[in-house]
Amino acid sequence: MSLSPDEKEMLAGNQGLDKKRAMELLVKYTEALGARKLVNTNNVTVILGAIPDVGIIRKIVPTLDVDEIASKFFLDSDDRVVVSRVKAFTTTNAYFYDQRYPDLQRGGKEATELSKQIADYCARIGIVHLSTCTPYQSGNIPTKGEHCAWTESSAIAYCNAILGARTNIEGVQSSFASAITGKTPLWGMHLDENRYGKVSVKIELSMDNIQDWYLMGYYVGMHVGLDIPVYVNSKRTPNLNMLMALCAAGISSGSIVMFHIVGVTPEAPTFEIATGNRKLVKSLNFGERERRVAYEKLNHASRGDVDIVMLGCPHYSLERLSSVSELLKGKRIHPNVALYITTCRTNKYVADGLGFTETITKAGGILFEDSCGTLFDVDRSKVLATDSAKLVHYVPGMTGLKNIWFGPTEQCIEAAITGKWRGELT
Repeated sequence: MSLSPDEKEMLAGNQGLDKKRAMELLVKYTEALGARKLVNTNNVTVILGAIPDVGIIRKIVPTLDVDEIASKFFLDSDDRVVVSRVKAFTTTNAYFYDQRYPDLQRGGKEATELSKQIADYCARIGIVHLSTCTPYQSGNIPTKGEHCAWTESSAIAYCNAILGARTNIEGVQSSFASAITGKTPLWGMHLDENRYGKVSVKIELSMDNIQDWYLMGYYVGMHVGLDIPVYVNSKRTPNLNMLMALCAAGISSGSIVMFHIVGVTPEAPTFEIATGNRKLVKSLNFGERERRVAYEKLNHASRGDVDIVMLGCPHYSLERLSSVSELLKGKRIHPNVALYITTCRTNKYVADGLGFTETITKAGGILFEDSCGTLFDVDRSKVLATDSAKLVHYVPGMTGLKNIWFGPTEQCIEAAITGKWRGELT
């Protein structure tokens, strides 16, 4: 590896033990990747807050001292490292707890309290506590070409594809080390040659609703794996919610960290530029047949009775909160159904002021901030309905709940009110 003078200073310990341990981790990580150098970053998202099984933490850190937890779990260090202050502008991912509802989230009060201590720790060392999987909704919007070190799968795809900034999929330790040092390995999506499209996807549908963008992303993810798709023949310019759905679905069923939509995304003014005039690996179509395949893949409940409706994965935008509020006006959630909606704290603040939260609450639903659907304490025997392909993909493995219906928001709200799933592909 080639290190800059600043990087050598940190590695030698001349800027403190925290920078030294973080640089040691980054050097090992960079060498393991086969990269030759680091690149400066001033935009990091870290995933630190949710530890549902506090017992595992207590076995290693009996006192639950947050500095020691951060050292061992976030920096992979046996030393108790006190971080002075992060070098990079850093925000937090959604994997924290809503402090108002400890009993509804895995780990209960103990995990919720530890999450608060970690949030306070983040603030102490200069991390901005946005606690969202959609930082671009809350003011963290990197510019085209900017080097970032982000966590959270759908946000990574959004960062690369929609904003034209550059990030790889970073984890707990690598992102924390990048926050402390302001450095990240120069490899993968940081390099021009790795950002060209390899698979063309011809869109054969009008794509007028969010569900279709979820279905397309999920179908394409199933077939491209690590390759970068280039969507062609788009008959419309997708809005924020459609793009969020495409990002979330494609990186769930596949590993799509980057894609292009010709004429829409910043690195795809033309098909030739998006592909770098390189030979394609394959070509796909997305029409009615493919749409049906994805829909059937995402629906695998065996009972019509619905117990839980989860919305907001990724975190709901203000537009979607407004839509749900309209659907719930004057209505009441079925007594046997729980309606959980998640959003970022910035949108929750605005939703409070606009009356969206009050409408949702009066109907019997709960609008969560800071949290994630995969953190909810759910009975695995229950039936879940959601409008999120990403939630369908991850809930079974993370909670054990396998009976899930997928459909548009309107069908999910109907299920929340009636207690029955009557959705179908329209």
